[in-house]
Amino acid sequence: MIKDRRINISNDEWHEKFVSSLENMFPKRSQLIRALEELLGLEYSSVYRRLKNEVAFTMQEIAKISNAWSISLDRLIGVNSKQIPFFMQPVNYFNPSKQEMEFLRQIIHLIVHLKNFPDAEYMNICNKLPRQLLSGYNYLNHFYLFKFFYQYSSEKNAVPFAKVEISDEKRKLTDEYFQAVKNVPQSNFIFDAKLFDNIISDLRYFHSIKMVTSDEKEMIKNDLRSLINYLSDIATEGFYPETKSKVGIYISQISIDTNYSYTVTDKANICFVHVFDKYEIHSYDPDMVDNFRTWMQLKKRTSVQISEVDAKSKLEYFERQHELINSL
Repeated sequence: MIKDRRINISNDEWHEKFVSSLENMFPKRSQLIRALEELLGLEYSSVYRRLKNEVAFTMQEIAKISNAWSISLDRLIGVNSKQIPFFMQPVNYFNPSKQEMEFLRQIIHLIVHLKNFPDAEYMNICNKLPRQLLSGYNYLNHFYLFKFFYQYSSEKNAVPFAKVEISDEKRKLTDEYFQAVKNVPQSNFIFDAKLFDNIISDLRYFHSIKMVTSDEKEMIKNDLRSLINYLSDIATEGFYPETKSKVGIYISQISIDTNYSYTVTDKANICFVHVFDKYEIHSYDPDMVDNFRTWMQLKKRTSVQISEVDAKSKLEYFERQHELINSL
């Protein structure tokens, strides 16, 4: 029996709540069992018996699961600690460990299965290209990783664009991620009006100090053109052409300080603050997710929708982005 002054919950109730929180992350029992096998280093039968409550999860196993999958045990057993838990999952994108690669695969796996939730909704407010769009363009994605490495690497000597290596396995995962995000039934993006101006400014700077060659600059520019054309197609149709999942695109009329996002389904919700170009801090706290959702939806008040409804604004916006790219 787990007790404190505020709660009284039986072992069976605790187990039911804990397993339910795991099932929210994995729609199919077989997927959950496989993920627990890998995380806990157990065989199929051992995991199965724990899920059936024939054998109890150990405290070490519970701690490992809750830490790896950002599960709030306080909220699970009904304790109101008056604190909102946020988590940060650092990932070495240049030389990911086996565990980090598995974490990335798990994220992709979960995103793919969002198509099973018709009401699933994703929204991103951004002053930098969100990874959902960036991941589909090799040179552009490479440039963002190069920028991060240049600014935050502990290397004494600056490493040029060409020497920032991305493994074939990481490229494959990036491609899979780009395809997976299109399964979300409803997505909305609000871009800072200067988003592409900032990319062009960064590219111009790194080219001027010889960290990006002229040939590399042209390849990045070509990716930018392709992305602009892709976004224009999405804005015209109002959906991803590959999956027909709905997409709304807005341009903010006031500056955006960083990237924020949330994903909401009828089973599980999460919100993010995207920091340091590649890390995210996130929370599953339902009150915080509700606050994020309300605030982010209100941001549409100071934004112009360019998808589906406003042909003039859409044409002006994308023509200007092409002019920016051509000016480089």
